[in-house]
Amino acid sequence: MKELSLSKILIGLALVLLVLTLLFAIQGNWTVAGPAAIAFFVLLAIGFRGYESLKRYTYTLMIFAAVTTSLCYPQYFISWGDFKYTNLITPLIQLIMFGMGTSMSVKDFVSVVKTPKGVVIGVVSQFIIMPLLGFTLASISGFSAEIAAGIILIGCSPSGLASNVMSYLAKANLALSITITSITTLMAPFVTPLLMKMLAGAFIEINVLNMMWDISKMIILPIGLGLIVNKLLRGRSKWLDDAMPVLSMLGIALIIVVITAAGRDSLLNIGPLLIVLVLIHNLFGYFLGYWFARVFKMSERDSRTVAIEVGMQNGGLASGIAKEMGKIATVGLAAAVFGPLMNVTGSILASYWHKKVPEGYDPIEALETAELNHSLK
Repeated sequence: MKELSLSKILIGLALVLLVLTLLFAIQGNWTVAGPAAIAFFVLLAIGFRGYESLKRYTYTLMIFAAVTTSLCYPQYFISWGDFKYTNLITPLIQLIMFGMGTSMSVKDFVSVVKTPKGVVIGVVSQFIIMPLLGFTLASISGFSAEIAAGIILIGCSPSGLASNVMSYLAKANLALSITITSITTLMAPFVTPLLMKMLAGAFIEINVLNMMWDISKMIILPIGLGLIVNKLLRGRSKWLDDAMPVLSMLGIALIIVVITAAGRDSLLNIGPLLIVLVLIHNLFGYFLGYWFARVFKMSERDSRTVAIEVGMQNGGLASGIAKEMGKIATVGLAAAVFGPLMNVTGSILASYWHKKVPEGYDPIEALETAELNHSLK
């Protein structure tokens, strides 16, 4: 009861800070509006911890707080002496992919044999819908070539681990979600560069072979090492299973903050329009993914899975690719915006579907599958 009361107080204080932020922003007093906005997100995140239905938004709100801090004080997130923080992006992506590898096993691919139709439709829709949506939005955006190419890049990226969490919450087919994420991720070193060449080649120069190698060293090598570690330490590495999801979340947060600081000037100029276009990209991904699956007469559970897999992209990987291209402050901007937004929309969609139990849903089976997927711990 006390915890609930404290949560209400914190949320109330957060709302007061939101009003103050808006008032100071209207007056152009960003010196005060910035810190007030940061405090708003932090207090709201802590306050949400007291409500079971709102708890899942805590991480996203803290991301917003970190991004706001990066926008207000970019000098602290660009470099330390001669060392540029952008140099951390590739190692962080490799760490996240290693964590994915440690949580994977042959069981994750059983669905390919058991339900090949769902896997094929999920993978095909992932690499058709989002790339074409990205190309369309980039073409009409009016943005500079490199920022427009970033919208295409996020569309050409595979689905991320967050989609597995949302599928579980949405009472979708978690086993299918894990399989689609795994396969699209492993296909990315070959498919993403080709899609970028076809769709983004008109905006910027794309070196397919270089991009294939860049993605391979960020995906194939660390996942392969993770699979080996999982095999050798199976049942004896609980500390690793517990640590990797936390490290992955911190890694993604740091990547977003660094990109925001690097591209701050561009983001302040085009921020509102970029947010709108990225949101359209994300929402239409859910919508078209769901109905693409329904056209092929997939079940409600599987259609929810495809919708979430299509709509939620691996923004961290897209950021890593942009960094390897040497264009983190421009090509990487769309990925930095897409990540936090998709977690908000994905949580809302998952909460809506959670209340509507689909036919054939087995909560015990879903729980067992979630336990097998260490990344949900």
